Amino acid sequence: MSQKRDYYDILGVSKTADEQEIKKAYRKIALKYHPDKNPDNKEAEEKFKEAAEAYEILSDADKRSKYDRFGHQGVSGAGGGGGYGGGMNMEDIFDQFGDIFGSSFGGRGFGGGNGGGQRMTRGSDLRIKIKLNLKEVATGVKKKLKVNKLVAAEGVTFNSCKTCNGQGRVLRVTQTMLGAMQTQSTCHVCHGTGKIIDKKPAGADAQGLKRQEDVVEVNIPAGVGEGMQLKVSGQGNAGPFGGYPGDLLVVIEEEKHEHLQRDGENLHAEAYISFTDAVLGNTIEVPLVEGKAKIKIEPGTQSGKMLRLRGKGLPNLNGYGSGDLFVHINVWTPKKVSSEEKAMLEKLGQSENFSPKPEGKEQGFFRKMKDFFQG
Repeated sequence: MSQKRDYYDILGVSKTADEQEIKKAYRKIALKYHPDKNPDNKEAEEKFKEAAEAYEILSDADKRSKYDRFGHQGVSGAGGGGGYGGGMNMEDIFDQFGDIFGSSFGGRGFGGGNGGGQRMTRGSDLRIKIKLNLKEVATGVKKKLKVNKLVAAEGVTFNSCKTCNGQGRVLRVTQTMLGAMQTQSTCHVCHGTGKIIDKKPAGADAQGLKRQEDVVEVNIPAGVGEGMQLKVSGQGNAGPFGGYPGDLLVVIEEEKHEHLQRDGENLHAEAYISFTDAVLGNTIEVPLVEGKAKIKIEPGTQSGKMLRLRGKGLPNLNGYGSGDLFVHINVWTPKKVSSEEKAMLEKLGQSENFSPKPEGKEQGFFRKMKDFFQG
């Protein structure tokens, strides 16, 4: 799984293209990579799905507007995939856009037959959860996942269904008062696949499938978030009777970081300084996703002050820069002091300079927040 391409680039149209230009471009690409013209060609299948997903977004005025404003994040979940890498499956494509192919492939594809022929059955999707730490979220990571799924049993063979002659549908003629009426329905023997099992190896089920554990390699892009769902095409359960496989849906779970808290692409950290550091100033270290950074505490720093380290947050999923790290300064107050320390503090407390005199940005929390974000 790779970073999503721009939908306009996929269809080869400009951002000012009208509805007809987009439809024409999609039809050209879809016909080029149609499964009937490219049997058992995984690369062509992916390009076919990619073009369908692009067309789904750009042919819808509302989705296109959101995509133009916010990119892929603005339309995450479109195409039935939910989140980054959503995509569409073959059934979605032919159900939604079959009319675009016209008569080139029977208006649908997969075995021809004017919409009444055999159909390939799609395998079910699988869903798996994966935990990532903050470093993996920030940099992206490649993971090898063990997946227990249904696969086509080795050695299984099929014959055409004799009930429907491999068409997947049967015709019935009924005599009515108006004359003979012909109806068409899915074959009850092969369930529309046009196939029945001829040879079934040991361990295979009635659909020619068996369960086994596979290792699937998944590329997790930088910037993913909690609950986001990534799709790995064709890595779900195999389709019955030689059908095409479903997809593997990878759900992201984030592990909590010891020192950093996430807020979208931004990170937040707490920094505690001593009273003397607040008065006299100092240089302290704060945690980053990887390593630490030194920041300067200015003399007279007040508790509650926020410092911003630009670009030290998490990367944007679509590659639009990175968030910031916000460091919240807290002045540490000792709970116990010695008699000598108490005497010194009492003496300092008598100084006019140590009496609170808030002014300007120090007037309060809400004024401080307002000035911070306006700045």
